[in-house]
Amino acid sequence: MSTFDLSNSSTDRGARRANTTITPQNAPNRRNTELAMLAFAVVLPVFAYANVGLAMDGTLPAGMLAYGLGMGALALVAHLVMRRFAPYADPLLLPLATLLNGLGLVMIWRLDKAGKLLASNYPAAANQLMWSGLGIAFFIGVIVLLKDHRILQRYTYISMAVALVLLAAPAFFPSRPGDFGAKIWIHIGSFSIQPGEFAKIILTIFFSGYLMVKRDALALASRRFMGLYLPRGRDLGPIIVVWLLSILILIFETDLGSSFLFFGLFVVMLYVATERTSWIVFGLIMSIGGATVVAMAEPHVKTRINAWLDPMAAFGPHPPAQSSEQIGQTLMAFGSGGVTGSGLGQGRSWLIQFAAKSDFILGSFGEELGLTGMMALFLLYGLIVQRGLRTAVAARDPFGKLLAVGLSSAFALQVFVVAGGVTGLIPLTGMTMPFLAQGGSSVVANWALIAILLKISDSARRPAAEPEPATAPSPAPAR
Repeated sequence: MSTFDLSNSSTDRGARRANTTITPQNAPNRRNTELAMLAFAVVLPVFAYANVGLAMDGTLPAGMLAYGLGMGALALVAHLVMRRFAPYADPLLLPLATLLNGLGLVMIWRLDKAGKLLASNYPAAANQLMWSGLGIAFFIGVIVLLKDHRILQRYTYISMAVALVLLAAPAFFPSRPGDFGAKIWIHIGSFSIQPGEFAKIILTIFFSGYLMVKRDALALASRRFMGLYLPRGRDLGPIIVVWLLSILILIFETDLGSSFLFFGLFVVMLYVATERTSWIVFGLIMSIGGATVVAMAEPHVKTRINAWLDPMAAFGPHPPAQSSEQIGQTLMAFGSGGVTGSGLGQGRSWLIQFAAKSDFILGSFGEELGLTGMMALFLLYGLIVQRGLRTAVAARDPFGKLLAVGLSSAFALQVFVVAGGVTGLIPLTGMTMPFLAQGGSSVVANWALIAILLKISDSARRPAAEPEPATAPSPAPAR
């Protein structure tokens, strides 16, 4: 039996009930541990805030007390809600998200204070703080209203329809010069939203529900072709649709990051559900082939690939017409930071201009915190992914296992896509770094993602003797 065994037969259910004495279901309530970690997650950004003020002005920031009290109050409310509605949930996910969100706010405020950004890049710290508060409100709403994560299984195909609408919507709205060629935002007056951030969660719900029903057909009813096991045509249909969708997103919205994220997410979940390595090879062939064809035809994607191949071309004596300076500037910022960094508030990462606190905020952290600070940030992200996968292992139902794996994989893929683009490992995608970067849609969506993982964790860790929240029975698998 594999780690992510999704079997749901009566025999397996009986075996699991017989083994409850050695499963995570008997885990103790860890809310006091969460409270202690939350205190650290609030105090550390407050010290970072003070450090920036002392480095830039020689005095403590005037708003330091208000910032600390505000973040502390939001974290305390979220913790109290967890005690009441998810008492057995994982104790580390909420503090980790709070710490990353707080550090992101500090860096955005630091870049605002530099006063040397483009005029169109308005001071964003106050706006980002508002979105962070809204994100925590969404977090609380999910924790309170989502009585049982299995309810989401009822909306499998509705989730697919909603996700398709969200992904296609930006193509029907006019883009702005500040979008730099990517049509991934919806602008209504001064308000803008990036629906792809919410689509990743909704698509994960669809994938989980679909694969829970079709996993046997995809794993067993297959034919061998050139060493690969391929499923039947009627089972392969939705997979081809998702592949075509990712390519269409890349063509019409020039969004390389979302295309990679959605298709990569589906391939990972297919592998977990079927345990067939051939899906990894099959998915890589389809994604690389499709991206290569589009890159040859779409000028915007081609420009990003050229900038990736030669990030310093913009600084040469004869720079290309559509060259990009940001990747080269970020690489220089990383080099300037060295091992320990220049110190918070003492770098020059505002030279990256508009992207310093959005796409390339990792460059700002890399210069001022150095390699050591970057390793610490990636460790925080890695812990979130690890706790999410641990939740998947402990989940009692196959839908919960797939949903936890999907959400954790989506989070990990987004971190990889953004960090890889900024460091020059892969072409730049334009996505936002979860919790750190400026962007209201991103911070709200990622707080909702953390909330769903915590609800699954609460169900998985709840003692067997204690009843779970009342909910209607899960729908029978469709034939």
